[in-house]
Amino acid sequence: MAERTNNMLFANFNQDFSCISVGTRKGYSITNCDPFGRVYTMNDGARGIVEMLFCTSLIALVGAADQPQSSPRKLQIVNTKRQSMICELLFPSSILAVKLNRKTLVIVLETEIYIYDISNMRLLHVIETTPNPEAICALSPSADSSYLAYPSPVPSPTSPLAAQSTSTQPPPPASSAHPQSGDVLLFSTRSLTVANVIQAHKAPISFLSINSTGTLLASASEKGTVIRVWSIPGAEKLYQFRRGTREARIYSINFNLVSSLLAVSSAHDTVHIFKLGPQRPASSKSIEPPSSPPDSIDSREGVQGLEGGYEAFIEKKKSGGVSSSLRRKSMQVTKSLTHSMGGYLPNTLTEMWEPSRDFAFLRLPTSGGRCIVALSGTMPHVMVISSEGYFYSYSIDLENGGECSLMKQYSLLDSGDEASSLVD
Repeated sequence: MAERTNNMLFANFNQDFSCISVGTRKGYSITNCDPFGRVYTMNDGARGIVEMLFCTSLIALVGAADQPQSSPRKLQIVNTKRQSMICELLFPSSILAVKLNRKTLVIVLETEIYIYDISNMRLLHVIETTPNPEAICALSPSADSSYLAYPSPVPSPTSPLAAQSTSTQPPPPASSAHPQSGDVLLFSTRSLTVANVIQAHKAPISFLSINSTGTLLASASEKGTVIRVWSIPGAEKLYQFRRGTREARIYSINFNLVSSLLAVSSAHDTVHIFKLGPQRPASSKSIEPPSSPPDSIDSREGVQGLEGGYEAFIEKKKSGGVSSSLRRKSMQVTKSLTHSMGGYLPNTLTEMWEPSRDFAFLRLPTSGGRCIVALSGTMPHVMVISSEGYFYSYSIDLENGGECSLMKQYSLLDSGDEASSLVD
């Protein structure tokens, strides 16, 4: 996230959402999320990109375009603990994004993607892409299931690329004859081969995100009304969520660490959190209600089977009594009827009804700025970074959902980083 209206040029969460890296016109800093506090600061010139490798001391730095002494074409890998430079790399055009996991470093230029072995900084592969000025790209945080996702230059399903998705050939060079489509190319950074091509959306892709284990991909188009979740590398559509009816630019999409929730921020100054229940093909012709009431069977099933993280905070309600029994039976009958109706409806209609509504949401205290959203891996909190330089922490009701409550806000730019408590 870059913003030119204040001192902050860049901000992002690390791979496990435990830290925030910030680039400013003076330098860069690393801040811990919980407890909140600045842990490292270096004022050595403007930084347009600052990316961490989890919580290690390895940082990837790129200069800012509006600073003559700081080149946006130069990548620096530094060790903050030793205060040393590991390497410098110069690229033919401006670096638009940097992605890392424990084995792979990915550099995104407007028409090229460079893949490096992070252990020795050896160049492994170069992918030519269609013009990608927004650097739309996602890399698996997991090094064991390491996939790179980016907009495919070739439409599917008649694409020759789709036919060779299981071959050992690298993706073909992009050309002006292949305009950007709503398809996503999955590329294995381990075997350096195309793993699959996903027909994700009809409109061009606007955002991609991969979960912590490298098994799920979330996608959004330029319309920003529907978020889809796909299996990796099988490319099966597992979930489809309705962000809203009005088109909006998507600013960020992130899974929580246990892949039970998905958070989405957009230009409409709201954040939507969707619940990922038991996995099943979302392309089936069954009809789901747009959102599940807090006491419905769907809501409770979405919680079952989740392990680890802050899901332990949920205390499952004990169902009992005549009223709860009748409610369960009523829901079962309703689900049975809607499933039966789905078989008689045309595909276009079931596709229109299919997306599920958000489980929880929040409204940002300010409007007009960009923001990045993530879900804490240790507490039931939604975390937001704004382009104005603030960090917001919201509480989320993991059982009932609804509107999240703003608890605290911090400045990412002030040296004091004083907290402002917004709840009793």
